[in-house]
Amino acid sequence: MEDISISPMGAYAADEVLRLYAAVGWTNYTRRPEMLRRAVEGSLLVLEARHNGRLVGLVRAVGDGASILYIQDLLVLPEYRRRGLGTRLLRAALESCPDVYQTVLLTDGTAEHAAFYEQAGFTNAAVYGCAAYVIIK
Repeated sequence: MEDISISPMGAYAADEVLRLYAAVGWTNYTRRPEMLRRAVEGSLLVLEARHNGRLVGLVRAVGDGASILYIQDLLVLPEYRRRGLGTRLLRAALESCPDVYQTVLLTDGTAEHAAFYEQAGFTNAAVYGCAAYVIIK
């Protein structure tokens, strides 16, 4: 995994970003490529993981970097999973805003996701008496 570099995303390359989102099955984004472009370009932070020049992972965060950091997307190509790359991407995003008051995310309610995020230091919001409310269009 040492030959995989993590760095801020440079210029937006629609073809490779769409390929990554498609490979992980995030069709809400792939069906709306213009929305994805605007989302990536408007993000507070986008870090990419590359292996031999190929985009193999990405973490995207929105927020103000002071009071809130919202981890919006964390993607790793299926063939690169279970090698610590998702953890490296998430850690790099968190380290980019070390003094932020709260970091939040929404994810699927699977045991696998719960284990991953809890291992990374996240706590289920229910522990704090919080609930999430969304409007999805």
